[in-house]
Amino acid sequence: MSSSSKQMLANRGAAQHHLTGGRWFREVGWRYIVAVVALVFAAFPIVFIIGVSFDPRGSTTASSILPSSISLSNYQTLLGGAKGPFLRWYLNTIIVCLLVTALQLACSALAAYAFSRLRFRGRRGGILLVLLIMMFPNFLAMTALYSMFTDLGTVFPAIRLSTLAGYILALMGGSLGQVWLIKGTLDSIPKSLDEAAIIDGASHFQVFRLILLPILVPIIATTAMLAFVGTISEFMIGSLFLVDNDTKTLAVGLYGLLQGDKSANYGVFAAGAVMVSVPVIILFQVLQRYIVGGATSGAVKG
Repeated sequence: MSSSSKQMLANRGAAQHHLTGGRWFREVGWRYIVAVVALVFAAFPIVFIIGVSFDPRGSTTASSILPSSISLSNYQTLLGGAKGPFLRWYLNTIIVCLLVTALQLACSALAAYAFSRLRFRGRRGGILLVLLIMMFPNFLAMTALYSMFTDLGTVFPAIRLSTLAGYILALMGGSLGQVWLIKGTLDSIPKSLDEAAIIDGASHFQVFRLILLPILVPIIATTAMLAFVGTISEFMIGSLFLVDNDTKTLAVGLYGLLQGDKSANYGVFAAGAVMVSVPVIILFQVLQRYIVGGATSGAVKG
């Protein structure tokens, strides 16, 4: 930054510092109020569910934002398996989320490269068809999926209903859900990079893997986060497919607790909700580094 720019910023900061009370509130102060209100609004359900998870009473009527006493009884009940095989549900969820996220990103990234870089008949119609399919929610296909996997299960028992393999295969119906986001980033990358590599003898896959993929790190990390969160919170198809208690995911299993007795199990459900957020927080912390680093690297290369 040049000395003139630094001096300009210093003068601007000094001017804001000497604003009168009324003028400061009209120009700057109201933004702080809006920010505080937004933070309180966003933090309220989080603080409430954490407080209920540590409240030994654990009922909808007796719970409050700040519990009068703190206890780990809800977590002990949950992890001890008194309300169901929670640890098994946790493992199932991690397996499903990792596989679905990885497969969705692989399919979406390759399809985005084809739609962005290659020219073929039906390209425009294909990308519009992908957009059209994304407009319809997954639960509209529940009846068709149920009939399909009921018939498939008689021939291929490994992917029948109430199996993780069948559930993962059903979720892969949305494997192109991230195409538009990745394609938008690919369209902003100059095609001269591809052409130079192809002239040097690189194949399309080498161009994608060695040249474009490192530049796509920020959008890949973002779409990975979206796919993971969408999978871990998926309930509609899971409630249809995962009937056996040992094959349920966290979303399906925890809903069963409330369905049985909401008043008695609310504290246990809150403890489970807190533990569900742990993988999401860990993934965000890991991907945050790649998002920032990838964006900086792409800017330098550009």
